Amino acid sequence: MSFEPCNAAMLALGQAPSVIRETFEYGNKRATEIGRENVFDFSLGNPSVAPPESVHDSMRKLMDEIPSVALHSYTSAVGAEPVRAAIASDINTRYQAGVSAGDIYMTCGAAASLTVTLHAILCPGDVCMTFAPFFPEYRVFVEKTGATFEIVPADTVHFQINLEAFRKMVSPATKAILINTPNNPTGVIYTEENLKALCDILREKSAEYGHPIYLIADEPYRELVYDDTAVVPYLTNLYANTFVCYSYSKSLSLPGERIGYIVVSPTMEQQRMLYAAVCGAGRALGFVCAPSLMQRVVAENLGKTADLAVYRKNRDLLYHALTAYGYRCIYPDGAFYLFVQALEPDANAFCQRARDYELLLVPSDSFGCEGFVRISYCVTTEMIERSLPAFEQLAAAYR
Repeated sequence: MSFEPCNAAMLALGQAPSVIRETFEYGNKRATEIGRENVFDFSLGNPSVAPPESVHDSMRKLMDEIPSVALHSYTSAVGAEPVRAAIASDINTRYQAGVSAGDIYMTCGAAASLTVTLHAILCPGDVCMTFAPFFPEYRVFVEKTGATFEIVPADTVHFQINLEAFRKMVSPATKAILINTPNNPTGVIYTEENLKALCDILREKSAEYGHPIYLIADEPYRELVYDDTAVVPYLTNLYANTFVCYSYSKSLSLPGERIGYIVVSPTMEQQRMLYAAVCGAGRALGFVCAPSLMQRVVAENLGKTADLAVYRKNRDLLYHALTAYGYRCIYPDGAFYLFVQALEPDANAFCQRARDYELLLVPSDSFGCEGFVRISYCVTTEMIERSLPAFEQLAAAYR
């Protein structure tokens, strides 16, 4: 038996960084060569707006009022009970979801929420489906469980859930559906009508196949909604067998603090068994006891957000300018991404050409939808303003 120094699959992942990260690193290199102010880097979804000042106030207060040993000690593996109770109360106040502290598992951000949930329910031979376009790491998270990852083709007109294609693809092996609204990379919010239709199909197919099909809602952008008419339905109210995976990275601008949670719907079939499986997956993956200080901080800042007006201003500025230059842009109701159709069929080639103008965009191929680019507008408004002539010159080069 030959000796392998490492896991080949993990080596492959480590040697092939995501196109998002590759673009970001290229931007760092160009910044050292020509100056940061001359590079228009729209690659990362890294919040540019500071956390609410109340977050810093909470940190200072907690450090002043709670003895250091107590403040930085382990909490319960599932998270501190008072924190989970406060989060449940906030969810119920806003969405009337009937959630209790015992339905919540605190996590180290959205990635942990998703990987713990996926490992809790998926087995080799199962299928987990998602809808293009989607966050590329979904594939990594699902395939690590031994399950098969299947992609429902995009509705490239409205970018709602492609229900017709989904109905044709769902099968007895389908165990879970992973959705993201507001969506990364499009910024589109799935309508309540669209989501209700999806849930109707899930109930129908669960009954037909004799087992539940779980719905996993990836919700780091829930609060990032810019239009008064836009509504993000709370999915446990639409479908019993739902897991909600949440992160405070975007709403409170705390991506580096890695704090979030999982809600196991209180109406889920065999709910206590599924919650126990979440606890077991957290244990197996090493995600027990989310950061104790940050648990307390978010509990004191429930319902608050960073200044979303900045993102709204950026969206409006970029959307209206690019459409005026002749780009087809998908109007984003939420998140902080603009999905733009490339000016040639090959989005990768388009992004390479954009680099001639120091525009760093992310091609859509890894999102499961060819021919578009993602622009992260969670950058300074000043950078967007400086980038507009480059976008105009790029468009002119294709005329």
